[in-house]
Amino acid sequence: MTIAALEALTFGLGRLAEAAGNAGHRLALLTGDRAFYRHELARLAPEALDIIDVDTTDESACAAALAALPDLRGIVNSTDTWSIPGADLAAEFGLPGPDPTAVRRLRDKSRVRSLLHTHGLSRGRALTVQAEPSAAAEILREIGLPTVLKDSAGTSSRNVWLVRDERQLHIALTQAAQRIFTGGLFAEPLFSGPVYSAETLSWNGEAKLLGVLSRQMSPEPSVREEAAAFPVALPGAELDLIQHWVERVLKTAGHDTGFAHVEFVLTTEGPELVEINRRIGGALVGEALCRSLGTNVYDAMVDTALGRRPALMDALDATDSRPGPATGFVLIYPDRHGTLTGWTGLDGLSAFPGSPEWYPTAAPGQRVEHLGDQRSCTGIVLAEAATAELALHRALSAAGSIRPAVTPDGQG
Repeated sequence: MTIAALEALTFGLGRLAEAAGNAGHRLALLTGDRAFYRHELARLAPEALDIIDVDTTDESACAAALAALPDLRGIVNSTDTWSIPGADLAAEFGLPGPDPTAVRRLRDKSRVRSLLHTHGLSRGRALTVQAEPSAAAEILREIGLPTVLKDSAGTSSRNVWLVRDERQLHIALTQAAQRIFTGGLFAEPLFSGPVYSAETLSWNGEAKLLGVLSRQMSPEPSVREEAAAFPVALPGAELDLIQHWVERVLKTAGHDTGFAHVEFVLTTEGPELVEINRRIGGALVGEALCRSLGTNVYDAMVDTALGRRPALMDALDATDSRPGPATGFVLIYPDRHGTLTGWTGLDGLSAFPGSPEWYPTAAPGQRVEHLGDQRSCTGIVLAEAATAELALHRALSAAGSIRPAVTPDGQG
């Protein structure tokens, strides 16, 4: 029996293969570029999973590859980019899966914002605009400043502009006119406050808050994610507020089953949505969940793909404490464009507390081009501690010793 994954996140493939095996199934990964998983594959035995090389942007080719798998029982789709084709393919093969209509709605950030505003769950609404400087007047009139301009179906903080004055607005729209969007450009209010994400698991409309992840963002105007820690220790009343809010948000948006990664700003007036991702969190969020909860949370992903209630939903009711450590992780970015040749400082990580570990996201020889978003991340340092605060301190300390070596353009 087979569980298929239509692509996956950079990290967690080993955990997913183990989860498939726990359920008595074999994992088959459909991918258009197995190099994307180089770190995970280097740590796995060749027989741990099957890799199907296929153009995953071609839904017909994916359907043919799935049809050739022995006794296919479920499709795991843990990415934003492939969430719609994943839902469509599950429906085509008569397998358990989300409603494709609901998935399409969640992939449209503008539509979700407007929906929440209509239901009183957001103070701001969305305004779809043309990616051209002439849109400035309409944005100022309908949304005002400060505002955020972003791609309605974007990922990795690409094509996002934080705008606080008219000069920044005109610059952002001029840049937007030269970009290619996955969805379309829209404007929404920019809310002030620290950014977090609620990591949740749902089954048939019942949502469980697995914990809250802190998210350290880069100084404006860039919107890179710099660091994170899990689980954040929040006062009971504030945690209850977030639990209640995220339940209402997911119900209103139409996400009723599976993991969700709900990014929000904790403002002076309560949480305000940034976006909903109907998947486990990216980077090392999945690993952080596994360690903190003391279990392979990817078992729940497989359970969902098989159309059965995840055991993790009920395990959370059985304990008030977390058996595992908290974690903090820091993304390592270069400071210049060019060609990555390696890193300095990796051999000294063991000297730092927290058992820091290195998770590369790039390989020597790769080009560094996009310094303003996550595409330029070259690796992640993860560390453990008794609390998320201490874990983040340890991860920051260890990460400070790592430097990406980049040969600037024009130099050999």
